[in-house]
Amino acid sequence: MAAPTDRDFLDSAVLSRLSRLTISARMPMIGSVTGIHRSATRGSSVEFAEYRKYVPGDDVRSLDWRVYARSDRFYMKEFEADTNLRCHLVLDCSASMSFAGAHGSKFDYARKLAATLAYLLVHQGDAVGLIGFSDRTVQELPPRHTPSHLKNIFDILAALEPAGSTEAVKTIHNLAEKIRQRALVIIFSDFFTEVGPLLDCFQHMRFRKHDLAVFHLLDRQELEFEFDRPIRFSDLESSFAMVTDPSVVRAGYRREVDQYLSSIQRGCEEFGVDYHRVLVNADYEKVLAGFLLQRMRRAAV
Repeated sequence: MAAPTDRDFLDSAVLSRLSRLTISARMPMIGSVTGIHRSATRGSSVEFAEYRKYVPGDDVRSLDWRVYARSDRFYMKEFEADTNLRCHLVLDCSASMSFAGAHGSKFDYARKLAATLAYLLVHQGDAVGLIGFSDRTVQELPPRHTPSHLKNIFDILAALEPAGSTEAVKTIHNLAEKIRQRALVIIFSDFFTEVGPLLDCFQHMRFRKHDLAVFHLLDRQELEFEFDRPIRFSDLESSFAMVTDPSVVRAGYRREVDQYLSSIQRGCEEFGVDYHRVLVNADYEKVLAGFLLQRMRRAAV
């Protein structure tokens, strides 16, 4: 499958290098066709899973005669089935994602991550869908694995623009209920919302047995707050604005941000969420390579 060349959020060289890696699920999946991921059901691959006792009606071809010779009991050999996965890419399109420092906006960075992962997923035979949200769901494509579907994803990514307020908590709760079969759900957002309700919706997603990964996107200015003169700050998602001297509020601001980030990371560790805090000045290829390699190691274990 050739990599598109007419999208500014796609880089053919990056796609070629990352295509050597696979996107692995951290848990068994339930798919509709044969693929590279462990299934929650038993099948006929070469990967041995476990023994179970024979019951009348079982296929005798799966009997382990060596075990019978040793124990005089009938045991069946079961194997892991391999399947494809469904992945839902969930992109925050609220106005706060338009914040842009020297390295571009958080939204443009998220779009690169989402587009590259979509290409890799379809390339390895998996189904991928796209959801864009702000205060409502602004775009939604169900998961499919065809090249024509991939073009639809790229078309929507090219057309999306950050605007409006965010309803991340409501959106994620709704998705947890709406996605029927277990799936890989990857969320790209700055998560500007209360930590408690946010962790509740993450827990809801995990309770529904979805493999949840989040990319928490931040600009370095938001963390360091290194402004050197009085400045007017405007809320990108409302009409609120204020003028302040950064040197007066810097210490308190950093303390609150550190507490907020620590709370999210601890909650994600507790609920088994694959959490990645990413600064948008980081090389997105290295960010994705680290994400993919980490998952491949976990899948191997």
